[in-house]
Amino acid sequence: MSTKPTTTDLEWTELDQRAVDTARVLAADAVQKVGNGHPGTAMSLAPAAYTLFQKVMRHDPSDADWVGRDRFVLSAGHSSLTLYTQLYLAGFGLELDDLKSFRTWGSKTPGHPEYGHTTGVETTTGPLGQGVANAVGMAMAARYERGLFDPDAAAGESPFDHFVYCIAGDGCLQEGISAEASSLAGHQKLGNLILLWDDNHISIEGDTETAVSEDTVKRYEAYGWHVQRVEPQENGDLDPRAIFEAIQKAKAVTDRPSFIAMRSIIAWPAPNAQNTEAAHGSALGDDEVAATKRVLGFDPEQTFEVSDEVIGHTRKAVERGQAARAVWEKSFQQWRDNNPERAAEYDRVAAGELPQGWEEKIPVFEPGKAVATRAASGKVLQALGAVIPELWGGSADLAGSNNTTIDKTSSFLPADNPLPEANPYGRTIHFGIREHSMAAEMNGIALHGNTRIYGGTFLVFSDYMRNAVRLSALMHLPVTYVWTHDSIGLGEDGPTHQPVEHLASLRAIPGLNIVRPADANETAIAWREILKRWTKEFGKGQPHGLALTRQGVPTYEPNEDAAKGGYVLFEADGGEPEVILIATGSEVHVAVEAREQLQSAGVPTRVVSMPSVEWFEQQDQGYRDSVLPPSVKARVAVEAGIGLTWHKYVGDAGRIVSLEHFGASADGKVLFREYGFTPENVAAAARESIAAAQR
Repeated sequence: MSTKPTTTDLEWTELDQRAVDTARVLAADAVQKVGNGHPGTAMSLAPAAYTLFQKVMRHDPSDADWVGRDRFVLSAGHSSLTLYTQLYLAGFGLELDDLKSFRTWGSKTPGHPEYGHTTGVETTTGPLGQGVANAVGMAMAARYERGLFDPDAAAGESPFDHFVYCIAGDGCLQEGISAEASSLAGHQKLGNLILLWDDNHISIEGDTETAVSEDTVKRYEAYGWHVQRVEPQENGDLDPRAIFEAIQKAKAVTDRPSFIAMRSIIAWPAPNAQNTEAAHGSALGDDEVAATKRVLGFDPEQTFEVSDEVIGHTRKAVERGQAARAVWEKSFQQWRDNNPERAAEYDRVAAGELPQGWEEKIPVFEPGKAVATRAASGKVLQALGAVIPELWGGSADLAGSNNTTIDKTSSFLPADNPLPEANPYGRTIHFGIREHSMAAEMNGIALHGNTRIYGGTFLVFSDYMRNAVRLSALMHLPVTYVWTHDSIGLGEDGPTHQPVEHLASLRAIPGLNIVRPADANETAIAWREILKRWTKEFGKGQPHGLALTRQGVPTYEPNEDAAKGGYVLFEADGGEPEVILIATGSEVHVAVEAREQLQSAGVPTRVVSMPSVEWFEQQDQGYRDSVLPPSVKARVAVEAGIGLTWHKYVGDAGRIVSLEHFGASADGKVLFREYGFTPENVAAAARESIAAAQR
């Protein structure tokens, strides 16, 4: 199935124009009905969106998840009606009543597009610029997928070849995340990516001259993109023929991503609202909606007016999509016949299954030896990489520190990159010092499907990534964040690099699982559990954040209960426990040494390792009570970060050994001693808790 452009001629009839204008009045009516929203951009962008959905993209509205489809990302998510109207017209499942219930409880048309909520929506967008980075990730994933299953096919001739289209607005390109992602896309020469920029010069505060004076087109030229500018028609409306021609030229450029700047007039053709900031984020008002309908030849007394001729015309997209999919299916079957081993691998990956015997490859670490959990993670990744080809990832320029290099001989880079390990289908991604876009690109990779992605940086820099991490959780995406240097234990780099509030802050994100292993074996078990949770048997995906040490920590015997999030690492000797010490990560060994002191003094003490609060909370009440018996009121939680997580676990009589301030530049061992993360201090806190529980 060729993805090469076959024509530069656009068939555009009066019925096509009527359909575009129908999308405009639907957008105006939908916002007017609910009383809030963003009508202007949806009105002005209607020709571009219609051209994509009806004239350009390869998709099948009756099978929105067809693997051979082109992807569409609306980065300007506030203009959700740009997408909803096209999904309705093309027959993806939205109907007129869905547009009438725009932005209301239980509707399929929320204020911003939501992945998994509305058929045809490829990603959740809203925070500006995220969609641009998602699209870059999708384009990267498409290339890697091709490398897994059909690396030798001629350009444009593989069933795995498709395009990623993205519409972005002025706000998207002002956000730094889009600059990060666009820089990487140019470097990676992602010829399957086409970005259409709605250059309407309007944001909430008015004309973009208030904040921007750069030449955006030249900026994208500097990134290494193929760039074009499309001017509007004389009446100010977008020109679908010019847009179509620009897209065809962009598709023919396979060695660079393409940027198409479309100069538009927001809210065109509303007589009074066009080219105003009010049209960006407010209902037009009954009078202006009526006036707009008159301009377009619609009945101002009617709302949500769609003629039978228009919907009959646009719903032909279903037939065209099914025909395109049938052609693709033939090429896909031919590929299967010619590549039986790769086809079997594809079936496994597409089914969400892992290779047989993969768990046996996970290393077991010798107890007693001090190993940094970041180093253990790196060994696990290299072991798994040899047997799970769909597993890939990298780091935001910290691979040597994060231990995220899955294959030193294979870097995901375009063929003409001068590095000797450069391979367009390589295993190791070099995201560059672009943490925020890395996270959003990982989301795009996961959304694309058929690969398994991870990415690393220091835990403290998760702040740069947070919005994209939140969207990972919101979309239930199976991405894994490898965050190393997880505490003051990293030492001399000082408080700018020492996370304090980060663990508690990340645990506050619903649906994000934070895993802070105590040692090398817990790290191996954590990776195994994360990969298991990527499989379809777990239902919706779950993002994970691994918090790993820079410094070595003692290795204990492996305990499979680590996969339950919390478990008894050392039981109390001499009877029922009088006190329970709960710890995570590098503080577990401090709790273990405190237990030895307490046991020597005749105090039966249990140590609970709690690598993942979220996993622990997912266990049944019986298991949780077996680990933390309600009868034992004396408890101490130990974690080198703020104690916000632990109050619910220690109760009124409990104590928390935490860090409620920033760190300092000194050796990690010195900092642990100075800030009270010592066996002696933990034992003292245990005695205080025992006394409090007896009152």
